Amino acid sequence: MATADPTFYRSAAEAAAAPPEQLAYVVAFDRSGELPDALTVIDVDPASSEYGRVVGWADLPTRGDELHHFGWNACSSALKHKGHDTDGLARRYLLLPGLRSSNVHVYDTGPDPRSPQLVRTIEARELANMAGYSRPHTLHCGPDGIFLSCLGGADGADGPGGIALLDHSTFDVLRAWETDRGPQYLAYDAWWHLNQNTLITSEWGTPSMIEGGVDPELLLGQKYGHSLHFWDLAEGRHVQSIDLGAQHQMVLELRPSHDPEATWGFVGVVVSTEDLSASVWRWHRDGDAWAAEKVISIPAEPADADLLPPALQPFGAVPPLITDINLAVDDSLLYVSCWGTGELKQFDVTDPAHPREAGSVRLGGIVGRVPHPATPGERLAGGPQMVEVSRDGRRVYLSNSLYGAWDDQFYPHGVGAWMARIDANPGGGMAIDERFFPHEDDFRGLRVHQVRLQGGDASSDSYCYR
Repeated sequence: MATADPTFYRSAAEAAAAPPEQLAYVVAFDRSGELPDALTVIDVDPASSEYGRVVGWADLPTRGDELHHFGWNACSSALKHKGHDTDGLARRYLLLPGLRSSNVHVYDTGPDPRSPQLVRTIEARELANMAGYSRPHTLHCGPDGIFLSCLGGADGADGPGGIALLDHSTFDVLRAWETDRGPQYLAYDAWWHLNQNTLITSEWGTPSMIEGGVDPELLLGQKYGHSLHFWDLAEGRHVQSIDLGAQHQMVLELRPSHDPEATWGFVGVVVSTEDLSASVWRWHRDGDAWAAEKVISIPAEPADADLLPPALQPFGAVPPLITDINLAVDDSLLYVSCWGTGELKQFDVTDPAHPREAGSVRLGGIVGRVPHPATPGERLAGGPQMVEVSRDGRRVYLSNSLYGAWDDQFYPHGVGAWMARIDANPGGGMAIDERFFPHEDDFRGLRVHQVRLQGGDASSDSYCYR
């Protein structure tokens, strides 16, 4: 019998105590679609002579994919079902969905972690035929398969979006996960409370609503997603919706508590049409149902209209634009990316109902263009966007691109490409690592998006035991 993968951690504490990551995997895409997108490998070992450098590169065999979110085939949630941890299943393969192409490329990191090898391409037609979906966006390794959230429907249908279930060993598309989808039409993220038999989903928009950038008419008409949905995880059945209010546009990243017995989590909202603020909401059990309330509000920052892109000039302000959040594995600190203002905020959430700001750093930003300490004379475009936290909570990795068309809309003079590391104090406080700054030519002209860490990270695992 095969032994369990050592990166399948029974608990969050076990994950935090495991050896630190030596490599980070980062997806990079060509906005023009003329060059292949790539899976890059970054050395993140501070003792290495190649620290902060790109040490591996795998070009996709296709063009125009626009890699966005990606993830592992298997992780700690495999321990939820007896036998899955010892049947040869391992955290070995990275699945890379193409948000524009609807292809999913599968790379093997097993033989040489610095040289991932393509082993399969799941074509758009298979995803459409077997699950009825297109435009794959986010995936999570689940206890009995890979959950792949998709924004669009099959055969050119703009929606509804939903979840495709994939086999985590063969990568076959098995079916649509939902058996009773209820009222949800718009899709984005999906994650769960395993021990509560509950899956949560959030809302962004259909492909036509997002692929050309933010549509002002849709935004001001409050047509983007503004609800949370709760499902029976075992049955794929919709149970409850919570409307956060139509003014709270684009309900995106879900971050449930890592404690398997806890019944709360956080979700970020990109913008309010009332005042351009952004917000973070907490969901939690309320008797037999679920409830949600706003626990963090971040205001827009006034700015000279001449310094703003055309889309923002009428407002005379920079919206924070919360585009990602991340919860430390011990559930103590929440990180909030304000891509518009160029700020990463750190909140103490030991009392999740009453977050307290504990730290802040700035890089880039629509107006500020704050430089990195490694290149103090170079004003940065983009801002903290995708944020990933190490298992021990001491390192935070940032990348700066959101989505091609949205990059161009908010940073019309170019968004560039960069990645940063932030050193985090578990008790609160952050500092930018001056040695770590892969950027621009390091990524061969491609833009960088999500980061995954070798051995797992704060947003890739669900733990089954305390």
